[in-house]
Parts: sequence; structure tokens; C-alpha cells
Amino acid sequence: MAVSTTTVTAERVEPPVILAIDVGTSSVRALLFDRWGRAVEGGTARRTYQLQVTTEGAVEADPDAMLDRVWSCVDEVLQRQGGELRAAIGGVAVCTFVSNVLGVDQQGRAVTPLITYADTRSARDVAWLREATDEGAVHQRTGCRFHTSYLPARFRWLVRSRPALFERVERWISLGEYMELQLFGEAAVSYSVASWTGLLNRRRLTWDEPLLALLPVGQEQLSPLTDVDVPRRGLRRPFADRWPALRDVPWFPAVGDGATANVGSGCTSPARVALSMGTTSAVRLVTDREVERVPEGLWCYRVDGHRALPGGALSEGGNVFAWMRSVLQLGDPSDLDAALARTEPDAHGLTVLPFLTGERSPGWAGDARGTLHGLSLATTPVDILRASMEAVAYRVGLIFDLMQPLLLDDFRVVVSGGALLNSPSWLQIVADVLGRPLAVSQVEEASARGAALLALEALGALDDVSEAPPFVGESVTPDEGAHEQYREAMERQRRLYEKLIAGSGR
Repeated sequence: MAVSTTTVTAERVEPPVILAIDVGTSSVRALLFDRWGRAVEGGTARRTYQLQVTTEGAVEADPDAMLDRVWSCVDEVLQRQGGELRAAIGGVAVCTFVSNVLGVDQQGRAVTPLITYADTRSARDVAWLREATDEGAVHQRTGCRFHTSYLPARFRWLVRSRPALFERVERWISLGEYMELQLFGEAAVSYSVASWTGLLNRRRLTWDEPLLALLPVGQEQLSPLTDVDVPRRGLRRPFADRWPALRDVPWFPAVGDGATANVGSGCTSPARVALSMGTTSAVRLVTDREVERVPEGLWCYRVDGHRALPGGALSEGGNVFAWMRSVLQLGDPSDLDAALARTEPDAHGLTVLPFLTGERSPGWAGDARGTLHGLSLATTPVDILRASMEAVAYRVGLIFDLMQPLLLDDFRVVVSGGALLNSPSWLQIVADVLGRPLAVSQVEEASARGAALLALEALGALDDVSEAPPFVGESVTPDEGAHEQYREAMERQRRLYEKLIAGSGR
């Protein structure tokens, strides 16, 4: 069947329908998709929230308040649909932002906040881990470096700084597991979500025993591992009464939203590399081949038990634009984009290290802070904004440079995420930095769609997620002259990074 549009009306839906729940860093969404991964018109609900941030580096959330928003979104989506469409729901798929953790007691109640990937309070513990063991060997086993975003350093920080609270915890789980625990009374963690903890042996698909031996947490305090195609059925009360249409349908374990973003945007093999830029940024590719060696500076997560997800993630992205716009008191984004389009590449004389929330790939300096160098009386707010946007693009360019051993010669870059798709100027900047065309994904909710496609594959509605239409639109063409200018500017940024961060003795 030829499928050309990303959405479908309720009357033209092809079953089975998947209810996808997507928990992001700023909102929760529930969406309906049909068997081709088309979003059902009128089948979306959304609730926003804000993470709690402190100057000490805490970035937390109330896990129960977040789940209340999930339940509300599911209520709304189901209430909007007629009985025929509700009866066509064949499964529930979940994706969440990852590298998050909370502690629960024996009754499964949260006794800690949800600590997110952006929390940087464990920087001192990262340094301890680097002294205590061979980080390179851990990187190759788990696919993760030591960093404040992963659990090894976070567990050490918790036991060091919150010992009484730490002792109250019976089990450490992610938000997706907490959701499953409330709905079914038990929970497992998918290989996908576990791969973002920094504790999963990526080859054996087991918790990494040598690393756990250094930590105050044992395997018995972590969830059992499972794959993304192993569902639960039979909601417990009161949810079975609240959602009778979902009472006995398969409910699949949560998957990392980075993995599902690749799948949802059609990047299901090394032929297509996904570049997403929302609040943060990431470059990822899906491969069913064993990644023998993870390139220095990158990570290697899992989509599932047989597909790896090598790539790199930046802590910077749309958050840099939003912060600049707020602090510099700039105007409407559409007016800003027009102003940016009138400026020349790297004409401002500024060099920016855009680390407002620390650094992840490629240097993994979790305690890094932002730097703006080269100011003069001629510098304008738009200059500072453009220099910051270019700086984020340079960090993306570094990731692509490191990924070269894993890429095909003729790979295609597919972009998604509101930060890029809402800014033609930023799209052009990134295309010019990479020196490659950028194909724009037409999928508005790539993460949720990817979760739905994985569920459809598990149900047998798709033999493989690659059967779903990719929905890739037109490409943005790079300017070769701008590319050369930007490569010089990238070198200037590298030198500043070496002086201020790599050379800081961290």
C-alpha cells in the first residue's frame, strides 16, 4: 500500500492502533498511530511541566506528578475516540527521556525525586570513578563513559550526600519502570533504557558486575532486564476500571526516546543518520551489526536486543536558543530568524562554548560551563545569538567527525526536532557546518511514532520497522564557501575548549 501522508483520519485508520506514551523533558504526550505509523487526527493529548533546577546542579522532577500527567493524557485520548477506534487499540507503547532514576521503598512508593540526566551534582564522583578503574575498558563494555548523566557516579553521590535517604530505598528504577510498577504491580527494564544507565554490559546484555562491585548498589536493587517486545497484560485496579479498552491489551516496556526517535524518523539502518535537536541534541544511527569498538567520545546504546544505537548526545540545543532569547530579551522567534538570515557566517568574531548544562559528547566534562569570548563594542545581541547557534552546530560537527568509522560513504542525514525545524537559519547553519544536505523529517512526533512502530513489529503487524514509510521531505543544501569558514571556526572553538576545559585538570 502506498502511504504518503503522516496523518490519517479515524475513519481511514488501518488496525491495529497503537497508543503511544511519550514522556519528554518538558511535556508528556499520548498519541494514537495506525499500523503504518500514521498519527490519528484528533488522537493526541499533551501536558506540560517544568523540571526543578537549582544553582547547585540539581535537575529533578516529582515522579508522581509526572505520572498524573500521563494518566490525564490517556484519559483525554480515550475519551475523544469512538468505541470502534478504542476497540482497535492493539497495544500500548512507551518511550521516555532516559538516564533518569528514582528510589522506591518496599511498597513501590517513590522516596526520592526523579533525578534526570541533566543533574550535575555528581561531578566529584565522576573523578573518583576515573581514578578507581579503567574508564576505557568500562566504555567498551557498557558503551558509556563516566559522566554525571549516568548512574555509577549518581549512586556514589547519593550515598555520600544523602545517606539516610539512600538507606530508605529498596529498589532503583527509571520513570518508565515506575509507570509499569503502578499499572501492573511489577516492572522490568528494557535493554534500551538500561543501556542509558551506564551499567549494562552491551555485549552480554546483563548488568555489568565489575562496575557494580565499585558501587553501593547490587543487582538485587535493580530491575530484571527484558527486551522491548516483551509486553505485560492485565492492568490492575483502578486502572483496569479507568481504561477498560486497555485492560488486556499488550503494554510494552519503555524504550529510550533517542532510540525511538531514530525509528520514528525512518533512520533504521546505517544508510540514514538521525540528527535531532530539541531541548538537547543527538546524532545516532541504528545497526544490527556488532559495534566492535565504540569510538572515543561517543556512546553505544541499544534499541533492543539485536540492534545497537551508536552516536553522541549534546547537552546543548534548543535550550541554548531559549536561554539566549530570554536573557538577551530578544523578540519573536520568526523575527529573529529573519535577522539571523541577514547575517554572514562567523562574521561576529565570537567564539562560544555553549555548555549551559555541562558537556556530554564528546569530552564528557559534566562540570563544564559556558564561555563567550571575543566581545567588543560592536557586538550585537543577534551576533551573540548567531555565534551560540553556530557553536552548537560545531559540536554536532564534532560528533559526525568521530562517527566516520561507522558511517556508509553515501549516508543520508535526516533531521528532526523543533529547534531545527522551526528555524530555517539554524538548519542552514548545520548543513553548512557538516557540508552535507539535510533531509527534513516530516514526522512531528518521531519518538512517539518510533515507539509505536516497535510495538507494531512486536505484534507482527510489521515484519520489520523499516517497512513503515520514512516520511522524509526535501533537503537543505550546504554552501561550500560557508562550510570552509565554519571548519576554521570549529578549530578556533577547539583551541578555546582545550585551554579552558580539557586543560583544566578535571
